[in-house]
Amino acid sequence: MTSRHPIRRFVAGVKGFFTGEPLSAAPWIGPLKRYDSTKLKADARAAMDVALLAILQGVAFAAIADLPIVYGIISSIVASIVAPLFAGSRHTILGPTNATAFMLFSFFADSPALLAREMDLIPLLVLMVGFFCLLGALLRVADLLQYISRSVLVGYVAGAAILILANQSKHVFGVKLDASHTRTFIGELMELIKQIKFAHWQPILTAVTTLGGYMVLSRWRPRWPNFAIMLLLSSFIWGSLSFHHIGSFEILERFSTFQLKELIPQLPHLNRPGIFDDFRNLIGIAFALAFLASLENTVMAKTLASRTGEEALVNQDMLAVGMANVASSLAGGMPASGSLTRSALNEASGARTRFSSFFSGFYTLGVTLIIAISPSWGVPLIDFVPKAALGALIIGQAFSLFNVRNIRICLRSTPDDAAVLIATLGATLIAPLNTAIFLGVAVSIVLFLRKASRPQLVEYNASDAGDLSEIHAKKDRNNPSISIVHVEGDLFFGATEIFRSQIQRVTSDPSLKVIILRLKNARHLDATSVMALSELINFVRAQKRHLLISGCPRSVYRVLKNSGVLAVLQEGCDRSAGESNIFPESPSNPNLSTRGAIKRAQQILGTNKADVLIFVDQEKAKK
Repeated sequence: MTSRHPIRRFVAGVKGFFTGEPLSAAPWIGPLKRYDSTKLKADARAAMDVALLAILQGVAFAAIADLPIVYGIISSIVASIVAPLFAGSRHTILGPTNATAFMLFSFFADSPALLAREMDLIPLLVLMVGFFCLLGALLRVADLLQYISRSVLVGYVAGAAILILANQSKHVFGVKLDASHTRTFIGELMELIKQIKFAHWQPILTAVTTLGGYMVLSRWRPRWPNFAIMLLLSSFIWGSLSFHHIGSFEILERFSTFQLKELIPQLPHLNRPGIFDDFRNLIGIAFALAFLASLENTVMAKTLASRTGEEALVNQDMLAVGMANVASSLAGGMPASGSLTRSALNEASGARTRFSSFFSGFYTLGVTLIIAISPSWGVPLIDFVPKAALGALIIGQAFSLFNVRNIRICLRSTPDDAAVLIATLGATLIAPLNTAIFLGVAVSIVLFLRKASRPQLVEYNASDAGDLSEIHAKKDRNNPSISIVHVEGDLFFGATEIFRSQIQRVTSDPSLKVIILRLKNARHLDATSVMALSELINFVRAQKRHLLISGCPRSVYRVLKNSGVLAVLQEGCDRSAGESNIFPESPSNPNLSTRGAIKRAQQILGTNKADVLIFVDQEKAKK
């Protein structure tokens, strides 16, 4: 019967893990039942603002990823429609983002062999991103993202912004760069300097006037859709000159309007030779994109939750990211993530429910269909958009990614935060982005573990009056034979060796006979720390000394019992006479367990010195 107990405990633990935060397959049903005309009007109005921004950002982010613009627009449409059906947040808007787009570009730019097959691989890659996010939601991975330092994201976004500036400069100067030399920031910068002598004044003029107008409008009317205004104005002026071949502006590069047939879903080709090689080549970037998308979405969801007061269901939102990417893959779009700008605009525009995202997706679809059929009217709308104008606006957006306040906070808060920021930022400039983000995460985790793996051990003295006071030297002990050591902090595997060395340093005093470990504030015991504790018990006994434990909470007691270390600790005790070497905590009186441990130590030593009195709050006693 007892052999089944570990299995039962394991099954109960797994069940508790998967039921910790239940995932809903249809969280939209409740809001739909409570939907009314007032919410409908508010959502429909907010969706118009979001749809306009979604179209323009879809074009911009596809340009950053060096993909046909239809990929960004399709992702904006599909993610906006699918995500609210699964999201936990009511203001979340999903679609392509700056960081994910440039990570995508960075990967293929660094892999020339895969770049030639990029159009065939994108659907498979986005599908893999979606499945990674779905698996992460099932395993509650979003809960673990809180342990990733915010400095990682600040450094990563700042580094990506620098790369975007360098990447879009080629459109501003109207030059061609050798892709084989642009895999890193340094390479791209050197190639740009080499080609600058071939720059044309037409794209420079277009870019300068567009960016200048954008900056002026942003200061004068910050609430206006300035990105859209300046892109339309620049397309009307400079794009028209180029489209109609007026003067020397015909050399100004423009985008090409997509056709209706390009909107037909392109399903991933899974039944083809070499599919497993493609999985192997894409698994790293797919995991990196899924990680970044989930991290971006979690930060965004918590930011919006702090504004609206609603609960951030990060695992439910991660499920929405996964479903949005799966749908984007089937429709032929690029990776989708949580967009803070579109989500903030949605909330600021007065959206009331998740259905505003749903409406914005259909608005975007309607405008996209108009653009697709515009060539049949003789006015191909996208053909008027100069690449230099969009590049200048992307550069303006990239400057906004430098959150100087957050960078200053990271640099000044602690040396660890500064190290994480600098390491992540540096990695983005010398390594592919899918590698850089994990380097930043690795540095963050290492520094966190270093800090967490240093439990504090404080030695206490028990006076004849029963008072416990901290001591700083062996000579301060009232009873040189008894040491009360208070352990505070994490005792997981990373802290084991430090814990063991600290205790052994305490036991170096030859006059010491009994060590009392107060584990009241010790946390997270695992197999490694429990084995170290068992070895410590044997080490102390080999020196003809005794180890007692006091104040351990129920969770620690359970670990010691299940592991069998409790039985080792209790060896030599006459349990029928009430003797014990462990004294669990008493929530009503924290010092009761310490008193019991000291009484036991006195019994072992055959002394009555240091008779501990338990403090009682006299005001509570009177009540």
